[in-house]
Amino acid sequence: MSVEFLPTQSFINLPSLSTSSKAPRFSPEAAPKYLKLPKSIQLKCTSRKLCFAMGQRTPHEVESRVGHKDGVIIVDHGSRQKESNLLLNEFVLMFKSKTGYAIVEPAHMELAEPTIRDAFGSCVQQGANRVLISPFFLFPGRHWHQDIPSLAEAAAKEHPGIPYLVTAPLGLHELLVDVVKDRIEYCLSRVDGEADECSVCAGTGRCQLKVKEPETSNAPSSP
Repeated sequence: MSVEFLPTQSFINLPSLSTSSKAPRFSPEAAPKYLKLPKSIQLKCTSRKLCFAMGQRTPHEVESRVGHKDGVIIVDHGSRQKESNLLLNEFVLMFKSKTGYAIVEPAHMELAEPTIRDAFGSCVQQGANRVLISPFFLFPGRHWHQDIPSLAEAAAKEHPGIPYLVTAPLGLHELLVDVVKDRIEYCLSRVDGEADECSVCAGTGRCQLKVKEPETSNAPSSP
């Protein structure tokens, strides 16, 4: 199945993420009770970045466990709006370029193609002997607990002998703080006329300050 892309350059060049030592660290005590933290995090969290995801290791100390025979599927919810679905294709291109992973495919859980089944088959056709399905979702919910595992299992039945894994969603990750902060700052720079529309807001007329005027009553005043 062919994969479409947005007709114009979709992503702006963002500045390097801040590594200020003043950035707040993740507090293990603040984690939801349903999350099981590794002992290294339960006892002490000293890494400035990624401590929640990797214990006390820094990003440069983590060796990739993804091999050239691994197929990675980035799956989002899916939308009836074509433009939204095309953004996932652009993200997958960026993700593949940054990570160097050999086999990376986009997929939509519902409402659009390629489906998880399509992406799974594409990975196998490219020589993958293991498939890693990464939900492009913020937090665990019904889709992560039920829908995606069910769809992944159905896809895997068509490829006996190929192991697969549904990874965790993005979750409580310190780097997301930098991403959200960057979005806020960029949109404000757009409001101030110092930046062009980003790919997400392009053509929507967003990134404009709005104010609700007080409603005036047409009722006659009391004598």
